[in-house]
Amino acid sequence: CCALKSGTTEDDIPLAERKTVTDFCYLLDKSKQLFNGLRDLPQYGHKQWQSYFGRTFDVYTKLWKFQQQHRQVLDNRYGLKRWQIGEVASKIGQLYYHYYLRTSETSYLNEAFSFYSAIRQRSYYFQVNKEDRPELVVKKLRYYARYIVVCLLLNKMDLVKVLVKELSEEIEDYTQRFNTEDQLEWNLVLQEVAAFIEADPTVVLNDNNSMVVITHRLQEESAPPLEQGMVVGQLVLADALIIGNCNNQVKFSELTIDMFRMLQALEREPVNLATQTSKQGTLEPNEKPAKRENPHKYLLYKPTFSQLFTFLSASFKELPANSVLLIYLSATGVFPSGHSDYEVGGYDFGGVLTNTNRDIVNGETVQKRIQAQKEMHCLHPGDLFPFTRKPLFVIVDSSNSAAYKNFTNLFGQPLVCLLSPTMYPKTVQDQSQRGSLFTLFLYSPLLAFSSVCGLSSIQRGVWERAQEFLRKVFRDIGQMITRSRTIDQAFLQFFGDEFLRLLLIRFVFCSAVLRLHKLFRMPYSRPPPKAIRHILKKKKFFFRYTVISGL
Repeated sequence: CCALKSGTTEDDIPLAERKTVTDFCYLLDKSKQLFNGLRDLPQYGHKQWQSYFGRTFDVYTKLWKFQQQHRQVLDNRYGLKRWQIGEVASKIGQLYYHYYLRTSETSYLNEAFSFYSAIRQRSYYFQVNKEDRPELVVKKLRYYARYIVVCLLLNKMDLVKVLVKELSEEIEDYTQRFNTEDQLEWNLVLQEVAAFIEADPTVVLNDNNSMVVITHRLQEESAPPLEQGMVVGQLVLADALIIGNCNNQVKFSELTIDMFRMLQALEREPVNLATQTSKQGTLEPNEKPAKRENPHKYLLYKPTFSQLFTFLSASFKELPANSVLLIYLSATGVFPSGHSDYEVGGYDFGGVLTNTNRDIVNGETVQKRIQAQKEMHCLHPGDLFPFTRKPLFVIVDSSNSAAYKNFTNLFGQPLVCLLSPTMYPKTVQDQSQRGSLFTLFLYSPLLAFSSVCGLSSIQRGVWERAQEFLRKVFRDIGQMITRSRTIDQAFLQFFGDEFLRLLLIRFVFCSAVLRLHKLFRMPYSRPPPKAIRHILKKKKFFFRYTVISGL
């Protein structure tokens, strides 16, 4: 690492400048060593990784400031190239992004964005294309892919489209210059992100027909406030497992569209951390917001059963007192293969698919070897029974969600299961690759409502008026839930948490809309109404619904 610039010997360099180069090389080596070590950290658990992340941030902070303070010496004596500065900035952006994944603090997304944005604005990777080194071009392409992910999560859709165009040009140049084997892989990346951008079934338009970017994260006015004096549970949503294993659903970077939507439904709008800490423009990786505003989340894309169970157990173990664990399952249904001699409660109706790819024994899947017993690569309702010892909030979006319909509450703790329809009308099924309608209702009720009404676009003024009506509908639903004498008491125990309150209200709205829609007449095309049947019969609610549909 500590090679001097070509044509320069140590005797030609003053001692102070030689020390500068040596110190830089030490920091660069140390940063790479720590960054590579991040791969070995456990992906689950809240505390094991924090000290290591702290040391890594500290070294990168020193490295970044050091190259800024000694840029001229490093240029002249070390031959520091701009792509090397870009590589350090990219690593810091990755650190912030992974810190976001670990903590669920959306503020860190802005920090990742600021570093990725600086790389592009300062053209750190510009000279890479002039060097005959394909591995450097791949670094640039990976930077673009990571930048796009962060922009998607921050809903910077206009910038995403610009970045995708630039990435496409970079890939074309890369494949023309080098005879590589990864051309198809990079073209697939382009196809995935293009499909991801187009996944929303309805777009909101300005008066000039340009698209409006609408945020769907939790804001102050999103959830209706509790009525004064209303007694509800004080439980807080602390942890969430977001699991995606749907076949053929739009995805990008191990995020299916359903996972992406549910992730945002469980987050508040991000704030700029630099503004929050009054140290704008400085790199302070160890500073954190005073309060963790969002529930901690694990994002599991096509996990095996053992992986899912490991993360679930870790989350259950570390769940604080008076807290809730949420499990969101967006997965293909697994149905019983036939009559079994082993009748076990919680295992008789199938469940949802877990990944089979990595569970291979002697080249043969275990599933094939044990045909007569219960489905092995499947999360059955009974698999979740041990975790009902603590408050549990389950959302199942699957063609076999009905398997969880009679979920047994063995330990008397608060338990709610929100279940999707098991089958949709053909017009909705045709759109299933772009995400589930049920999850869309939980993420953006008005977007889902517009979709079932067959609207591909809606003017901004109409959207805003409809949102105002929807807030009144949500207020009415909230009052019906809290004033009801027959509703499942678990609804009230979860109602004190803003995220869970909004999910429950949106679930009721989804159930009512589909119940009233002529295409959803069959019972299996609507969520099971068991816990909220009496609410769906309220005249006041239907009046609000009619007004919205009139828009």
